[in-house]
Amino acid sequence: MRVFILGVVVLLFSALRTSAAPPDPAVSLWPEPAGHDPWQVSWLVVDHDTALALSASSLVVPVSFQQPDTDVQPVHAAAVQYSDGYQLRKKIHKYASFATLPLFGVEVALGQSLYSDSTRDSRQGLHAAVGVGIVGLFGVNTVTGAWNLFGEGWNDEHGRTLRLIHGLLMMAADAGFVATVATGPNSHSTRQALTFETDKVTHRNIAIASISVATAGYLIMLFGNH
Repeated sequence: MRVFILGVVVLLFSALRTSAAPPDPAVSLWPEPAGHDPWQVSWLVVDHDTALALSASSLVVPVSFQQPDTDVQPVHAAAVQYSDGYQLRKKIHKYASFATLPLFGVEVALGQSLYSDSTRDSRQGLHAAVGVGIVGLFGVNTVTGAWNLFGEGWNDEHGRTLRLIHGLLMMAADAGFVATVATGPNSHSTRQALTFETDKVTHRNIAIASISVATAGYLIMLFGNH
């Protein structure tokens, strides 16, 4: 009986001591589950995938700071291929134009001489012959030049504006030379004799204006290295 009572006292003492000590979760038979708050965000903890994404995005260079692509080649205008006919017309136009200024000089000198002295002599025939030569020269150069300019040469943008200005000036001079021939003074009839002095002035003015326009067009191409 004493032994039984002593055992009960020992058990009670052990139970009281155990209840007084704090429970050890490591040896707990029913550990409490760890609580998780869905509204709590941890700013210091970053998982592996997030860390890789952040490191990759930090390497992206803005477009404005990227180096230009140096492999891109500049675009050049395609070369224009001319036919043999174009080259032949160009040679005729070029070599015929060498006679332009000499013919102008001779014609102006003869015209001024006849303007000051209207006596009929060999100067009138020579003046008319040189005038025919100028009209023929400009006829050939107008055909060859306009054919090349508005034909194959129109596709060549290099120097096209200069050639166009030259061509328009020469065409204007063509019209002026036709008007010069039409207004030539003539004293054969009585009616024309009355207007001879006036016709002479008109003829000279139109001739000088036409020669001036043609000379400007010629010099444009001469100094433009065309």
